[in-house]
Amino acid sequence: MHPIPELIPHLKQLRLSGILDSLEARNREAIDRKLAYTEFLSLLIGDEVARRENKKLDLRLKRANFRGHKTLEGFDFDRLPTLNRALVHDLATGRYIEEKVAVLIAGPCGTGKSHLAQALGHAAARQGHDVLFATQTQLLASLRSARAMGTYERRFTALAKVPLLIIDDFGLKPLRPPEDEEFHDLVAERYERAATVLTSNLDFAEWGAAFAANRMLGAATLDRLRHGAHRIVLDGESFRSPKLLEAAPAVPRKTARS
Repeated sequence: MHPIPELIPHLKQLRLSGILDSLEARNREAIDRKLAYTEFLSLLIGDEVARRENKKLDLRLKRANFRGHKTLEGFDFDRLPTLNRALVHDLATGRYIEEKVAVLIAGPCGTGKSHLAQALGHAAARQGHDVLFATQTQLLASLRSARAMGTYERRFTALAKVPLLIIDDFGLKPLRPPEDEEFHDLVAERYERAATVLTSNLDFAEWGAAFAANRMLGAATLDRLRHGAHRIVLDGESFRSPKLLEAAPAVPRKTARS
């Protein structure tokens, strides 16, 4: 009698029904290789652990709200010859997350800042960290919406506690009251408690200009972000350079009949 039909209800009761996906293949492998019972069991358990980890990773990536599948493997380092690759790969180990410091990425439009930030976030998710990616505009809009709905404190707390918060396009739009205060409060709450990645088109010396209405508040915010932070400068040609259009074939002109 085949054992699998009898195993199904027991595996479901133990919440191990995922084992069924590889049970038959592993059973054939055990017979062909003449594996011991413990070796066969180890293979099944390994499959189940891998399945659960993949499921958790898929959920973390979905919650992260990335714009696409941006990884370091897909990043074109050759276009940025001055980029400190050693630093980037060191950051990909997640050391800055354990240090609870910021990674500040600056560079012109189209040089890959968003890709690099998301790639670091993807690496962090694979290491088991929860990640959230948002542009500055999206982040502040979510807080504004939460305030209107009476859920501001809950939303603020969630943003403050996420192990890695990635804020894209910092300073693209000036921060004005009350958004500058909310941004400061969030940075202050995360200071030395969680890691943050920021990208900006502005040079590092210009970041204070993002706080157009309150430079003192901006100085206090940036002081916390810069403390112990890792800095990356991207300097190269834009990845978004327009393609040259091929010349359209000439249309023969009709001659007028006499």
